[in-house]
Amino acid sequence: MSENDTAARLASQANLALGVAGHADMVWGHASVRDPEGRGVWMKASGWAFEEVIEERVVLVTPDGDVLAGTEKRHLEYPIHTQVMAARPEVNAVVHSHAVSAVAFASLDVPLRAISHDAVSFVDPDIPRFTLTGDLITSPELGDALAEALGNAAGLLIPGHGLVTVGETPGIAVMRAVLLNRACATQLQALQAGGPARWSDEAEAKAKRDSVASPAMLESGYRYLLRRVQTGAYPVTGI
Repeated sequence: MSENDTAARLASQANLALGVAGHADMVWGHASVRDPEGRGVWMKASGWAFEEVIEERVVLVTPDGDVLAGTEKRHLEYPIHTQVMAARPEVNAVVHSHAVSAVAFASLDVPLRAISHDAVSFVDPDIPRFTLTGDLITSPELGDALAEALGNAAGLLIPGHGLVTVGETPGIAVMRAVLLNRACATQLQALQAGGPARWSDEAEAKAKRDSVASPAMLESGYRYLLRRVQTGAYPVTGI
């Protein structure tokens, strides 16, 4: 198997896992994997839902927006992926989705709290918000601005738009997207009930990042999502 085949397969799996995890917004949203030869990113082609992405529906896109491999059209928002990876050499996968709870929570402009395990990767400091625009990120300049807002964080929220998460592997990037959306959903429920009144402090959140949110734990969760892909069990409930 060539490196191209491997990268396309990894990108395909990441998108399928997001479909299983309930991040689908019809044909919008995308996950990407860094090209091992440094030519750009392998990402979902335009016009397909997360749960429809087979390897033939993955394209290799350069930072200039050219499609070097694959026969499908690229997404307009490819700069999210190319520019974040340019700014973060350790990042090998990026996720952008319009997960409903994350979109709703981003509109509130309140701090994300570590009410559950799910949020611990995104607090201390609070998860960044990209507020330059809530429109599509279609230019390298906007992609650079988003990457600057992200900084060294695991993810960010885009009010009026969605979320972006990153990872050293596709599994970590996908699971961070899943957990961020769940954290937003949990806090929305707490707010509806008049809270939250309690959440993990900085020390406990850090300890949890080293245990329940460790790379090994995230990869374990990702393998579970991939098993659901293989069995055709869509989607995970409670997200």
